[in-house]
Amino acid sequence: MTRPAGPVDYKFVQQAYDTVADDYAAHLPDTRAEAALDLAMLDHFAATVEAGGPVLDAGCGAGRMTRYLADRGCNVEGLDLSPAMVAAARRDHPDLSFAVGSIADLSHPDSRFAGVLLWYSTIHTPPEHLGRVFAEVARVLRAGGHLLLAFQSGHGTRDVAAAYRRFGHDVQLERYLTTADDVASQLSAIGLIETCRLVRAAQGGERDAQTVLLARAI
Repeated sequence: MTRPAGPVDYKFVQQAYDTVADDYAAHLPDTRAEAALDLAMLDHFAATVEAGGPVLDAGCGAGRMTRYLADRGCNVEGLDLSPAMVAAARRDHPDLSFAVGSIADLSHPDSRFAGVLLWYSTIHTPPEHLGRVFAEVARVLRAGGHLLLAFQSGHGTRDVAAAYRRFGHDVQLERYLTTADDVASQLSAIGLIETCRLVRAAQGGERDAQTVLLARAI
């Protein structure tokens, strides 16, 4: 599969997460921040992926979702752009495998994985570059493999640097909103067919609606 042209510049994203990694890992050590509906989608993904088939947690951060999937029987490995996040993941989950890498330029061979998780991993990717990320996912997924993707729903850009100032970090970090329909359309164009979606209203301290979308490679 040919990758769409044009690199994705994650320089500020990597710098931001390298800066906040330890506080991020301490503040979000597990899935306590997730809604029950979100976890139900993760549980369904874990149960749907081919038994024993390799799973990639792409954009794994400090490894909390890698752990969640592993505890549900998935043969999962984590990947993250931030070396400091990967160091935190290895420290907190020494029995699991983690590597440094970009979701827009995966080093894995074609058809490697039975499942790929992008749990809020694309939110710092400008909409015009999402196609490259999705093409990489499609490339490394086996026929019949599954993608689970979570992101904030809507349009526009949010400055999320303020969330880290309370921990004493001055970073540059934005996230981009998109819609379930837009994402499903892009996935369909490269052979990833939506099988289920959850779109729910914001709750608690959330600012935007949330989408969790499951797709299958054909």
